[in-house]
Amino acid sequence: MSANSRLTIAAHSLAWIGLYQRRGNEVATSEQIASSVNTNPVVIRRLLGDLRKAGIVESRRGQGAGWSLARDLRSITLLDVYEAVEPGPLFAMHRTAPDPECVVGHGIQPAMRRVYDGIEETLRRELARVTLQDVLEDVLAAAR
Repeated sequence: MSANSRLTIAAHSLAWIGLYQRRGNEVATSEQIASSVNTNPVVIRRLLGDLRKAGIVESRRGQGAGWSLARDLRSITLLDVYEAVEPGPLFAMHRTAPDPECVVGHGIQPAMRRVYDGIEETLRRELARVTLQDVLEDVLAAAR
C-alpha cells in the first residue's frame, strides 16, 4: 500500500502560487506549478479544481489564463487543504461486512472505529494549527 501524496502536492502548489504572486505575478499556469512539483499538469489541474470548489483558489480562462489564490496564505490552514483534497476518512472499514457470527467479525469495526476516530481528531487538530504561510516560511528558510 502506498502513501497518499495529495495533501503534499496541494500544499506545494499553493505555496508556489503564493510565492509567485508575491513576486508580482497575477496568475500561475498548471504547467508552471507542475514543473516545480515534477508531475503532469493534469494532476495539478485536478487538485486545483478541488481547491477551487473549496474557495481556496480561483481560475481564469482565456487570455492570461491561470490560477491565483482566492485567500491569503495566512488564512488557509492545512486542514482547509486536507478537507478540499481528501474526500473521505483517513482509514476505512472493510469493503464487505465481516461475519457477524464470528466474535472478531462482530466486534472489529467498533473497536477500530474508536482508534480511527481518535487518530482523525488528532490529525485535524494538528493540520488546523499550520497555515500555508507557515509552510512557505519553512520552505524559504530551508532554501537558505
